[in-house]
Amino acid sequence: MKSFDKLKAKLAELFQLDQADLDFGIYRIMNAKREEITRFLEHDLLPQVREAFAQYKSGDKAELQKELEDAIQQAKDLGADPETLPKVKELRARLEESVDITALENEVYDHLYNFFSRYYDEGDFISLRRYKEGVYAIPYEGEEVKLYWANHDQYYIKTTEYFRDYAFRTADGRRVHFKIAEADTEKDNIKAPNGKDRRFFLHEEKPVAEEGGELVIRFEYRPDPEKRKQADINARIVQRIVEELSDEKLASWQWQLSAKAPTEKNPNRTVLEKHLSDYTKRNTFDYFIHKDLGKFLRRELDFYIKNEVMHLDDVENESAPRVEQYLSKIKVIRRIAHKIIDFLAQIENFQKKLWLKKKFVVETNYCLTLDRVPEEFYPEICKNQAQLDEWKRLFDWPPSCDGQTRGQEDQAKLFEDTEVAPLSGHPVTPSHLKANPHLVLDTRHFSEEFKWRLIAAIEDVDEQCDGLLVHAENFQALNLMLERYREQVKCVYIDPPYNTGSDEFVYKDNYQHSSWLSMIYDRATLAKTLMSNYASFASSIDDNEVHHLDICLSIVFAGNKVGELSVIRAEGGGLAKQIVKGHDYLLVYAKKLDDFPPLLRPKDIRGKIVNIDGKRYWIETDWLRTEFGKYGTLLYEDIERVKGIEKKKEIDKGIQEGRYVLIKKNDGHIVGRLRPIDEDGSKFYSVIKHLNADGMNQVLDLFPQGGFGYPKPLSLCKQYILGSTFGNKFKSSFVLDFFAGSGTTAHAVINLNREDGGKRKYILVEMGDYFDTVLMPRIKKVVYSKDWKDGKPVSRDTGISHMFKYIRLESYEDALANIELKRTGPQQLLLDQSASFRESYILKYMLETEAKGSPSLLNIDWFDDPFNYKLFVCTDSVGETKPVKVDLVETFNWLLGLRVHHMDSIRGFRIVEGTNPKGEKVLVIWRKIRDLAETDPDRIRAQREQANRDLEEFFRKQQYNTLDTEFDVIYVNGDNNLMNIPLTPEKEGLEPRYKVRLIEEEFKRLMFDVKDV
Repeated sequence: MKSFDKLKAKLAELFQLDQADLDFGIYRIMNAKREEITRFLEHDLLPQVREAFAQYKSGDKAELQKELEDAIQQAKDLGADPETLPKVKELRARLEESVDITALENEVYDHLYNFFSRYYDEGDFISLRRYKEGVYAIPYEGEEVKLYWANHDQYYIKTTEYFRDYAFRTADGRRVHFKIAEADTEKDNIKAPNGKDRRFFLHEEKPVAEEGGELVIRFEYRPDPEKRKQADINARIVQRIVEELSDEKLASWQWQLSAKAPTEKNPNRTVLEKHLSDYTKRNTFDYFIHKDLGKFLRRELDFYIKNEVMHLDDVENESAPRVEQYLSKIKVIRRIAHKIIDFLAQIENFQKKLWLKKKFVVETNYCLTLDRVPEEFYPEICKNQAQLDEWKRLFDWPPSCDGQTRGQEDQAKLFEDTEVAPLSGHPVTPSHLKANPHLVLDTRHFSEEFKWRLIAAIEDVDEQCDGLLVHAENFQALNLMLERYREQVKCVYIDPPYNTGSDEFVYKDNYQHSSWLSMIYDRATLAKTLMSNYASFASSIDDNEVHHLDICLSIVFAGNKVGELSVIRAEGGGLAKQIVKGHDYLLVYAKKLDDFPPLLRPKDIRGKIVNIDGKRYWIETDWLRTEFGKYGTLLYEDIERVKGIEKKKEIDKGIQEGRYVLIKKNDGHIVGRLRPIDEDGSKFYSVIKHLNADGMNQVLDLFPQGGFGYPKPLSLCKQYILGSTFGNKFKSSFVLDFFAGSGTTAHAVINLNREDGGKRKYILVEMGDYFDTVLMPRIKKVVYSKDWKDGKPVSRDTGISHMFKYIRLESYEDALANIELKRTGPQQLLLDQSASFRESYILKYMLETEAKGSPSLLNIDWFDDPFNYKLFVCTDSVGETKPVKVDLVETFNWLLGLRVHHMDSIRGFRIVEGTNPKGEKVLVIWRKIRDLAETDPDRIRAQREQANRDLEEFFRKQQYNTLDTEFDVIYVNGDNNLMNIPLTPEKEGLEPRYKVRLIEEEFKRLMFDVKDV
């Protein structure tokens, strides 16, 4: 392949133009501009290389060589000696100093090809700075210790969304869609059983079908008991699809999918084989977005030119013209490379903007026990069959009369004799609900109008919420939380993917640890922003990544390590007989170690809270074991014999001073050390033995059907949270877990609050389907009853009063799917008139300019009807994308960081009252201004005028006044006629801040006011 053609092919790959048939994500966006970009590259950009050498045209070596050959032939035809002719001598002299323009061009093309090939690796740009063959360098800025990994300057963006929406178009323009029918994906730290790595298989029941004019091919993603390679499975899948397409109704599809898509290694590869390979490969790779691709590539280009293009030996003895040509080549390489880099940076920065922007909330709901629901709502609840069905499914309420356990049997009999539950076949009544105050209502089973009425009846709604669940990719969730929870979290506990090679964490060949570190680093950095100065951050991990994680967290937390806990999980629960990888670890770091109080040791500290003379104490009973050696729990009477009379005197004195207390045990006493409830314990360190069965058994008691592997142990999680939030000062703290899995952290928080009366609140983030199938049901169950067996409550009188909110966010893939590129007529006219402007526009501004107004990038016009702002969102694991109404009200609350006190819906107006992070009292008013379908300018103007009259009337009836001090800031969507006052005097260079502000302006500023992590 010629140098020019090789470079063209590489650029097509870099700009995603070699996937013309793909119809999703960034491919769809780039394919919309494919013809224009290709034409620009081939006819505008690359020809600039030849134009750059035009000054050497008169000395072109190829032309001079041809002229010399002609002169020699003419001399021979005349019978003369060519070497004696002045013309031949002159041409030979000029040829010595000539320029081989074609060679120069090819050198430029080759260097451009080599440079971009070196730093590009299947969709991502990796730093491969090479001093010489096989010798690479890393950037170093004089640090004492530097942790470096290949993807350190990139965002890890792999999410479960990659299992959906793989689509491509056939040669005749029809669409083929690959879907997951059953995705047994491993979420978060759910490890695949040994030897059962998951593979793609064709769905057995309905593998191929034509639906709505497109061909849908369904897959399963599950373990392969035969442990085959995906490539071998793919061969069978292709054979089966071809058989399915032999049906007469699908014959036209068979012809299209059997068309050739050859490679050098496989000249007979078909279109179907190509896309099946791409699809299965795509779901076993991770993907990245570079944080500053332009800066990175320019820096590496300079290094490449200095190290591989510029050679002093080549110019030292050359003539001035030769040196000039040499430098011209370097200038051309730089100029063309910089233009290519500009275009690559535009694409990457566009994706980064979509990744970093605060995501829309696409669903908001609340779960609360019936004791928090006003009784006036009970008649409606009794008629809601979806809610009643959930109560039966989760809580066995009304309970079965077969009596699975003694507690259930007693309850069933009780229900037969009283009205605390309906009898079989009889309707539920308000009296039944009143008698069962800890049944958990979920507002998703009710109308939007019901939800708003219910929330309006709850004052100080944010304070009333005991927990928050976010269904989203954890980077996006943490990013949205920054303003609301900045420096408020006291305890972070995560159990990330262990990166064992058999878990769900996927990576590129040779970049397993790099991918994992990029994922952890950015999310831990965001979490640190949410932590208070007194906070701790703990992460479970095993032998595979413990050392990398330790160094990574040392960077994030500037070395503020508290300690680590080693958990021995050897076979049989005892110590291994040989050195093996058989440990879990809990690494603990502090936000600021100097401000961090000592941390109670998990597991080793057992005890209880007691009241003595009106004061609350924690009695440590296991203190004896650590204080007096390996003899176990010593009786008081044995202390003198074991430790001597001096130790006995010390204990006696401690008893007299109230530091120790005697606790009756069998025929003797043990000594308990009293610790005032607000006093902090010892520093965090320990080695314990622990079986993973602890966590598994907890989940199996709740969900006997299984379906969730290796949940984190409840006891360990509970002990760590207790140590982090010990004492009255921290018992109302926020506890964050952004790898929530089955919800163990929330379970631990709820149980701790049950035991010590604390008001700790949990914040959980989970992106997988377990959010709905395990995590939420688990929290509802442990709220309803403390103890469970075989999926049913052991007792129904141990429930607690509780309320939590859950939200779902738009995903990065949703953001991509909602991009629409539009160019106006005047814009096109301007581009046609100026070639230089067209080049700058295409290289730097095209995507940003033409995507404005896309739903995912904020269409301000749609704020005229904010309750009907819609996005196309993937709503389930099998890839169904549907239009969904965005919750702009909730999204704006998060953007403001608002602590919501009251929400209501009054005569079509949605109002929110709260406090922002500055402590200002805020009022937010949302209203419909006009019908978005209306196109007549006069009618639109009339609708706007009427909307403003309605707003003024609403203000009067609600007794709001922009001039009083009830609210410091008022936000309203749409232009309005409300009287406004400046809050700050106008100063030079500083515009005054006004009390009444447009939601649209603040929404846009806050959604895109983001910084690199």
